[in-house]
Amino acid sequence: MLSEEPGLAVERVFPDKRGLIDGGDPTTRESQSPLSSFPVIAWSVTFEEDFLILPRTLQAAGVPPLSAERSRLPLVMVGGPPAFLNPAPIAPFVDIFWVGEADNNFIPFFLTLKQLIFDGADRETILDTIKDLPGVYVPGKSQTPVRRVVSSGPGPLVDPGFSCFISGHATFRDTLLLEVNRGCPYGCRFCAAGFIYRPPRNADIDELKRIVELTDPPKIGLVGTALTDWPDLLPFLKWIHGQKKKFSLSSMRADGITEELLIYLRERGIRTITLALEGASERLRNMMSKKLDPEDFLNAVRLCARYGVNHLKMYLIAGWPDETDEDYEELRDFLEKIVQIRSEEPGGRKKHFMRITIGVSSLVPKPFTPFQWAPMTGEEALNRRMKMLTKMVKPYKGVTLHHDNPFQARLQALLARGGEELADFILLAAEHGGWKKALKRWDGDIDATLSRERTKDEFFPWEVIDIGVKREHLWKEWSRSKKAQVSPKCSPKGCTHCVGCGMEKDS
Repeated sequence: MLSEEPGLAVERVFPDKRGLIDGGDPTTRESQSPLSSFPVIAWSVTFEEDFLILPRTLQAAGVPPLSAERSRLPLVMVGGPPAFLNPAPIAPFVDIFWVGEADNNFIPFFLTLKQLIFDGADRETILDTIKDLPGVYVPGKSQTPVRRVVSSGPGPLVDPGFSCFISGHATFRDTLLLEVNRGCPYGCRFCAAGFIYRPPRNADIDELKRIVELTDPPKIGLVGTALTDWPDLLPFLKWIHGQKKKFSLSSMRADGITEELLIYLRERGIRTITLALEGASERLRNMMSKKLDPEDFLNAVRLCARYGVNHLKMYLIAGWPDETDEDYEELRDFLEKIVQIRSEEPGGRKKHFMRITIGVSSLVPKPFTPFQWAPMTGEEALNRRMKMLTKMVKPYKGVTLHHDNPFQARLQALLARGGEELADFILLAAEHGGWKKALKRWDGDIDATLSRERTKDEFFPWEVIDIGVKREHLWKEWSRSKKAQVSPKCSPKGCTHCVGCGMEKDS
């Protein structure tokens, strides 16, 4: 968007994991100019563990990493999910956060910055001038909470995201990643995407076709929180095939796997299907308001085995508040049923044996979800649970289990839930070789951030942002989770017909 604006020059920097390029000063891909020579350094930050790249890259560029130590340009700006999930841990490094999506204010904001810079305004004058513009959070200056901006209200997704470059060197090689839907109507209580990307929106099929024709990629990867909820999924897949292009899909809801869809996927050579079970038991799935009938999940497994899916992937989350061994005994029985279904279906037998991989992650209670009040399970207890699950699947042929590292999960939770005091920890990690070494030097208390249940009226560091979902709604959902009560999904009629979470203000 910015590079298409005639008055703006946009160049790209790709720092490696140390924040350096070829071991030297960061330079731009287009002109090999030093990063420090640009008046604005605008970062796309996606994951909490990317926080480490900010101070390392700034230091490598000769720019003081802390905002308070910078008396002149460049301005350091950050966008991406952490900017409206919880900007607090990196706020001391950042001059400006873009809060939300690139809406109609996005280009005018940068043109305003350009004019101020060309007029010779100093750093403080610039920040004072832009601090209360829509979508702008200037730490210590903006009036809070800053409302998240949305590019389109309830209705179609007008600006689906897609890869800005396609490369054999990218993580998804030679693939155009294409956003089919944003947000999710199911409201699973653990899922930040289901809350911070409200209202849920589906892309228009004609716009997606236009993007594919414009980029002409060898392969297309469809991305979305609820792919099978998109009514045009199958017609679009058939259109892609007509363009003689390959495609892949992210995980799908089990209740969205139909016989027609699966037959078509297999005809097009899709060998792997990914389903999210999330909770080990019906009680836990009700606690998270997963809204998944176990029979629908088993039916999806049956269809996968029947039509010769080579590899079934299942996702599971462990470490729920008050989970018990009985919840996992129920999982053992459920796994027995899955393995039995595989053996009964012709496609699941020896000739087309369906491998099953169970991926287990630790629950990270995220900001702006009902679980923001929840404690996180300790590292020792999570390790025990992972060992128990690994032992559980061992007797089953062709079933493997992979799990995350509970230490890394706890680290992610610390960075997701902490306040501005975490900047010291991030700096220690940048200067002393990573997160584990930093924890040994840091004088903060990780358990104070993670291991206690929060009180109803406790202020959270992330509440400098207003995502549009009312705190009262999140608390109500947290209270219902304790009773394992399922809440209804978002209304298909849209936010204008619902007053539940507060999003009606944006309609």
